[in-house]
Amino acid sequence: MRRPRSIKSFKFLLLFLTIFPLRSAYAQETVFDVPSADILDNGKVYGELDGTVRPVNLFATFTPRVVVGIGHGIEVGMNFDGLSAPTLEQYEISPTVKWRVWKAKTSGWSFFVGDDLFFPVYLRTYNAGNYAYATLAKEWKHGTRITAGAYDFTRNVVAKANRAGGQFTFEQTLNKRFTLAAEWYTGNNAAGYVNPGAIVKLTSKLTFYAAYQIGNAGVTNGNHQFLWEFGYNFN
Repeated sequence: MRRPRSIKSFKFLLLFLTIFPLRSAYAQETVFDVPSADILDNGKVYGELDGTVRPVNLFATFTPRVVVGIGHGIEVGMNFDGLSAPTLEQYEISPTVKWRVWKAKTSGWSFFVGDDLFFPVYLRTYNAGNYAYATLAKEWKHGTRITAGAYDFTRNVVAKANRAGGQFTFEQTLNKRFTLAAEWYTGNNAAGYVNPGAIVKLTSKLTFYAAYQIGNAGVTNGNHQFLWEFGYNFN
C-alpha cells in the first residue's frame, strides 16, 4: 500500500528546515519520543524536526512539529507524522496538549497528563485515533529526573487493536551542555522501543538529540534504528 516518495516531499522537508530552525533543551515536549515533564511557559514557542534512519532495508522518517505554551501549566502543539523515504507512509496531522496538573514547590515531584489526536489525511487506514497518558515525575537537585506513567493508544494508531502500557524516562544532566537520557514504551507495538541516547546543547537556543531505538520485539529481524532530533526556541 506504499507509493514511491516524490521529490516534492523532500522539498517540503527543506522548506520546513528553512522556516523552523527547531527546539531547545529546557522546554522540550518529549525526551526523545516519550513526553517529558517540561512545559513551555506562556507565550513560548519552539519548532522541532525529528527523524529516524533504519540501517536494515534503509528507511527514513521525518516528523516536523511546533509547540506553544499557553499558560496555567499547559502547552499545545501540532505534529505532522508520516513523511518518509524511499516510500511514503500514511500521513497524519496530530494536534497535542500537555497539562502539568500539579508541581510541588520544594520536593521535585510533579504530575502531568496529555493527549494526542491523530487524523490521517493520506493513505488512510482509519479515520481518527487517540493517545492519552498520565505521568508522575521526580527531579533531584543533582540533575537526575525520572518519570513513570501509563498510556493508552486507541485501535489502529500503533496496532490493529487498542494498546495500553507503561512509559518511562530517565535524564541525567552532566553539565550545562550534555545530558544522558533514556526512555521506554512497554508493549509489542509501533511505539514499543527502549531509546538510550544523549542531549547536546549546541548553542543557547539550538539543541541536538540522538538515540538508538531498540524494539521490544523483532530486533533480530531489523526492528532497531537511529533517532535524531534538532530543536530551537524562538523566544
